[in-house]
Amino acid sequence: MVNTDIPNHYTTSPSSFSGTPLLTINREATIDLDSTNSFEGPEKLLEVWFSASPLSLPEATGPGGLKVVPSEVWKEMLDLVNCKVLSIVESEDVDAYLLSESSMFVFPHKLILKTCGTTTLLSGLPKILEIAALVAKFPHSLANSIRGTATAAIPYRVFYSRKNFLFPDRQHGPHRSWRDEVKSLDRLFLGGSAYMIGKMNGEHWYLYLTEPNTMLTPPATPERDQPVKVLDLPEATLRVKAQGMEIDDGQDETLELLMTDLDPENAKQFYLDHASAVAEGQYFQRAYNARNDARKHLGSINDMDEGQELEHSKVGGAPETICDDSVDVFSNASDGYSPSASEVELTFPQELTTEGHALGTVVSDFSGLSAVYPAAKYPDARVDAYLFTPCGFSANGVIPSPDVRGSTHYFTVHVTPEPHCSYASFETNVPASQTGRETADVIQQVVGIFKPGRFSVTLFEAKDATEEDTSVPKKRGSKFEGIQGYRRVDRIVHDLEGYDLVFKYYERFDWEGGAPRLGEAGF
Repeated sequence: MVNTDIPNHYTTSPSSFSGTPLLTINREATIDLDSTNSFEGPEKLLEVWFSASPLSLPEATGPGGLKVVPSEVWKEMLDLVNCKVLSIVESEDVDAYLLSESSMFVFPHKLILKTCGTTTLLSGLPKILEIAALVAKFPHSLANSIRGTATAAIPYRVFYSRKNFLFPDRQHGPHRSWRDEVKSLDRLFLGGSAYMIGKMNGEHWYLYLTEPNTMLTPPATPERDQPVKVLDLPEATLRVKAQGMEIDDGQDETLELLMTDLDPENAKQFYLDHASAVAEGQYFQRAYNARNDARKHLGSINDMDEGQELEHSKVGGAPETICDDSVDVFSNASDGYSPSASEVELTFPQELTTEGHALGTVVSDFSGLSAVYPAAKYPDARVDAYLFTPCGFSANGVIPSPDVRGSTHYFTVHVTPEPHCSYASFETNVPASQTGRETADVIQQVVGIFKPGRFSVTLFEAKDATEEDTSVPKKRGSKFEGIQGYRRVDRIVHDLEGYDLVFKYYERFDWEGGAPRLGEAGF
């Protein structure tokens, strides 16, 4: 019998795949989500590391680290940030939270939180430190009135970054200016460093980071029953083997593309109406093809006898002629039920006409985003995608390494397609050496999906021990020197402690745009 139901991966992505990590969908949080008005696409990005590696966690913490924290506890923290959880993909190595405003990834040893719009991300940082201390049992210090929390875990390292905002005057809390954000971080951490990378009067990117073995500020005495464990590890954490599990954290790198002024034709695929039309066409085309295949198959059977008569031996050996004209390949002969003509008519599923994960998966496939890390190479990869009303798109990808056990990476994509505020971001920590592709190839593929008028790229790469010992810095930035269809406007390389950072800014050859928004009110 021909099955014309929606394929599983179009309805409950990604949990419909066999062997997938657990997917939890918060349907209440999806009510009243609307991106009709101008939206601040550029995200605020926070990484808090409590250990240099998932295998170097403090003894008191346990192997689960931050992953032992219940989702309800994280949701309380996210309330301070002003965003909600849409769905969660849980896996052995990382839990990926798809949010109403971007994403969160929870590893045993670190948390990555990325939020867009007018969210107040840094308002949730003290709560993150408190949760890591009280729930995950990381080493922590006593209460501090400045931090405003009962206790705070002592992080290994902290990173905070963002590009210049499109609508800086609409930000709230500590995000009204870069200066306010730095003050907020300096109140928590001792010895942090703040940078502006790029042209002050052009496209630029902000970065704040702390040194390894970060100290809270003002310095506080650890609790007597909770000694601080100082991690004596090289900056690029080592390849280790423990309990039969191999982890390669020496390949620590993060690639981020921040794209604005998307081509209107390319942006259309991230509108609900367009996605629904694509889904409808695909749905009925599959049904049409299935029926044609069934008819062809039936015809090949009938061709065995031009008279469409089948010879059957009756009891006693006399032949019986049976006419096959009444056979209906769409009837369910197994239970004797024969549907009426109206019931045979296909009905387009409601899931493919409204915002949600079903259309999110359609867009992920149709746009080519799911092909950046293809299933042929990453069979265990899972993509959790969501399409908003009337437009807007978010997706998290969980990418287990096909070669290294216990090593799982991520990618995340967020799109605001409206012409007056169009923006898309792509971020991944899948090592280039694991993909077998040049970094430039990945950038070219992603840029081809959106065709932005301009975009910036940041690439963080951890140094190994030999690079830390040499006085001659390794040449960086040549991995993506040329991007087809674009000219490079800016290139900056920073030699940071433990990392090399490459920043590049590109503009499309045929793009006719205006001056960039500078990102600071009153600049």
